[in-house]
Amino acid sequence: MSDRWELLRNQTRRYFLRSCSVCLGGLALGEFLGYAARAAAQEPSAANPLAPRRPHFAPKAKRVIYLHMAGAPSQLELFENKPALRKYDGQPCPQELLEGKRFAFIQGVPQMLAGQYEFRRHGESGLWLSELLPHLATVADELTVIRSMTTDQFNHAPAQLLMHTGNQRLGYASIGAWATYGLGTENQNLPGFVVLVSGGKTPDAGKSVWGSGFLPAVYQGVQCRSEGEPVLYLNDPPGIDRELRRTTLDALSDLNRLQYEQFGDPDTLARLGQYELAFRMQMEAPEAMDISREPPAVLEAYGAHPGKMGFANNCLLARRLVERGVRYVQLFDWGWDHHGNNERTDLRYDLPRKVAEIDRPVAALVRDLRERGLLEETLVIWGGEFGRTPMRENRGGNYGPYIGRDHHPHAFTIWMAGGGVKRGFVYGATDDIGYYVVENPVRPHDLQATILTLLGLDPYKFRYPFQGLDQRLIGPTDEAKVIRDLIA
Repeated sequence: MSDRWELLRNQTRRYFLRSCSVCLGGLALGEFLGYAARAAAQEPSAANPLAPRRPHFAPKAKRVIYLHMAGAPSQLELFENKPALRKYDGQPCPQELLEGKRFAFIQGVPQMLAGQYEFRRHGESGLWLSELLPHLATVADELTVIRSMTTDQFNHAPAQLLMHTGNQRLGYASIGAWATYGLGTENQNLPGFVVLVSGGKTPDAGKSVWGSGFLPAVYQGVQCRSEGEPVLYLNDPPGIDRELRRTTLDALSDLNRLQYEQFGDPDTLARLGQYELAFRMQMEAPEAMDISREPPAVLEAYGAHPGKMGFANNCLLARRLVERGVRYVQLFDWGWDHHGNNERTDLRYDLPRKVAEIDRPVAALVRDLRERGLLEETLVIWGGEFGRTPMRENRGGNYGPYIGRDHHPHAFTIWMAGGGVKRGFVYGATDDIGYYVVENPVRPHDLQATILTLLGLDPYKFRYPFQGLDQRLIGPTDEAKVIRDLIA
């Protein structure tokens, strides 16, 4: 009796379908095999799923550093010079801007709010930048600025998910996971997709914004730290030396391969791959993550401090990681949600502090990549999940002593550098007060399609079979467009 129950306990759906040769099970299995055959041409090797793979066509970029300011920085204080908005400062918002619109916190009729900082032109391109960005201004001619981003999400978590996974719901693969699934990584001793977090918290959407979703787990982002152990529990436990660790992994490998041969669960191979990657990382990750090895002049340029956590350290780590062959590095910096409901979220008190934390290291990153010959093949992206309103937020219908802006999905700004995009270029435009996009709107799926194209991956053909559909980062329709005007 015990043998029978053991058989039933281990009999998975996959085993059941494999065992059936007729009826519904056989038909379903046939359909599954059809999907598998269609995916075979792009399915990475099970033996080494992170091995480098050929792109669909010649890429402009070989790697990505994505800098996400979680909470959504105000484009009107940083990138959008709107003199016309000053004329309406303090006046009631026109009714046509409120009718039929949904806001996170604004109630009633809010006042219009002018930009709080001065703007000047910089570089040969004459790029308008806020006085809060003096360091970024020194690399203005390296930037492609997209002023016409727009989204249909106005709450943080779904907007972040849409930007990074192509869907506002949980369970979808992040763009970093797609990139490593399609291209592998150039260094087998480091993860293909690394995540670094600063600001004291993770994004509102949590770790799903760097998850693998329905893709094999080996492609999810690996969160590393700039303080202490690069990866928690990476080091061998006390009393376990390198040789014993290798013997243990070999035994686990044999057991996992037997389990895979019996049940065919792909998660078994993913788990095996992660064990092996962790073993290899013990040799290279500590050196890669040790910024104290950098010359003092480099540390000074970034404003980095070895042994401490922070955005500046993470920017320097990003350069060290792509220099060593990591495919995709994602930085999340929390604390950009400036509603003005207290001093910490006030545009006058807190925004200058937050911008000062990122301005110097971001400019240093772009300059450092350029000087090392890495910028041409490294795509750098900076932005948030949506923008901020041209109106002052009146939480609860009232104004307090602080100034802030509500969430604004209709228009926001991001910028890109290197990786095959044009230098000193501005794309798209908004109206006189920065409320609507009036020229060349760019949606999250358009941005994702453009990033994949720069990496040499066809966004329309790049897919993964799941739940009866050929899933794609850009969604099931072909509405997403590659923004060719951005590509050099």
